[in-house]
Amino acid sequence: MDRSVPYRSILLLVAIVLLCFAGPLLYPVSPYTFDKSAILLPPSLTHPLGTDRLGRDLLARIMQGGRISLLIGVGSALIASLIGLVAGVIAGYFRGWWDKAFVVVVDLFLTFPTFFLLLTLVSYIPASTLILVIVISVTGWMGSARLIRSESYRIASQPYIKVLRIAGVPTRRIVFRYFLPLLGPIFFVGFTFGVSGAILAESGLSYLGLGITPPEMSWGSILSDGKAVMEIAWWVSFFPGLMIFLVTFSLIQISDWLQDRANRRVQTRGE
Repeated sequence: MDRSVPYRSILLLVAIVLLCFAGPLLYPVSPYTFDKSAILLPPSLTHPLGTDRLGRDLLARIMQGGRISLLIGVGSALIASLIGLVAGVIAGYFRGWWDKAFVVVVDLFLTFPTFFLLLTLVSYIPASTLILVIVISVTGWMGSARLIRSESYRIASQPYIKVLRIAGVPTRRIVFRYFLPLLGPIFFVGFTFGVSGAILAESGLSYLGLGITPPEMSWGSILSDGKAVMEIAWWVSFFPGLMIFLVTFSLIQISDWLQDRANRRVQTRGE
């Protein structure tokens, strides 16, 4: 099935990024200012998305929190994808004890459910943006690494790769010229899935009180703040939850399209 380019998802994702990073220039309201006369106000012209239980403007907080959530998502997904790329190529190209070590490490990580491993690590390490990026990336590289290892096996078994190795062509040149271009689609699929997974992981940790801590904020922490007043102020939890859903949905649509293109390339080469 030929999927069309998900223009709507791309435009929606770009719009959310612009809202978070450029929005404060057009809406210069502090996300930290308390206003006791504006506690739990519903959406209005003065406060487009309403206020929270401390009278803080929710739109300003969602834009500020979106920066943190997107930075954590992109940063951790990039690191995890790079770890997966390096580990997968090494295991698939060199094989031998490199591949055995890869299997042992991946199986060790997969022994524990990822989210519970995150909970364990964050419980002993004070949470911050940098710490969450490192922890989420360290616990999220295995899936893309296994896919890249499998594809690296296939590439390394091609006759022209064997000829290049026999001819003494440097490994670095073989990897950069022949492996990376073919592994690019898998890398980007893993990256897009990783961004959505990292945002959801950070949101889950923040919702449980183990993620971003005040005065900093993320979509997950804003969502957590609203659970106590959900029955009387639905907007406090609804809008950050909507942002998480829209970003995740857009990234999944883009990932599906990239995966479909990658599969069709493999089928074309097979024919």
